[in-house]
Amino acid sequence: MNVFITGISSGLGQSLAAAYLSQGDTVFGLSRRPPTMDFPSEDWSFAAVDLADFEGAKAGTQELLGGVNQLDLIWLNAGVLGELKDMADATIKEMQHTFDVNVWANKVVLDTVFAMGIDVKQVVAMSSGAAVNGNRGWNGYSIAKAALNMLIQLYAAERPGTHFCALAPGLVDTAMQDYICALPPSESRPSVEKLKAARGTEYMPGPDGAVSRILSHMPKIIKLPSGSFADIRLFSE
Repeated sequence: MNVFITGISSGLGQSLAAAYLSQGDTVFGLSRRPPTMDFPSEDWSFAAVDLADFEGAKAGTQELLGGVNQLDLIWLNAGVLGELKDMADATIKEMQHTFDVNVWANKVVLDTVFAMGIDVKQVVAMSSGAAVNGNRGWNGYSIAKAALNMLIQLYAAERPGTHFCALAPGLVDTAMQDYICALPPSESRPSVEKLKAARGTEYMPGPDGAVSRILSHMPKIIKLPSGSFADIRLFSE
């Protein structure tokens, strides 16, 4: 299987790459920095790209996937959180950067792949429960993930030959949680306090555990209507 993953330098992206490589698949990775994990495999290719640089993202995708005719799966995993603060305190400039990485970079990557004539079987974009729950403080991140869900739905309508899904992976203990858990206690942001309480418990696995859970549910994901938004936690209930 040929698998293309963005945001592969750490966290979920790196664990996805390791999982696919361990089962003999070919992985193409795109991120600003190389993975912290060593992948000594001939089935592994990487390009260093800042996805907020759209021209660079296009060129890097073209270079990485040159000569590739088919991708069985694309994971649009790259994303940024931004600073948690109220909407009134969040500047347009701050939120624009979050949008550039979490939404528009994915459009650039998809448009580039399809323009190259590559046959794509499935696209999974990493969304978030923040796309739908509207918790205070998540400003541009929530808006961008909601827009990502619609982006995926629109591509699904245009490309019936490819299965699309926006997937919320549930709670995952990544570097994002380092920032969240370092925030001072706040009664106005109960969602943050819930995340702090979940860290270190079974409700917030590390990237490897989260990827294992996600991959176990892939047969269910592929059966969803193309363009769906799904929360991985609902499959486990």
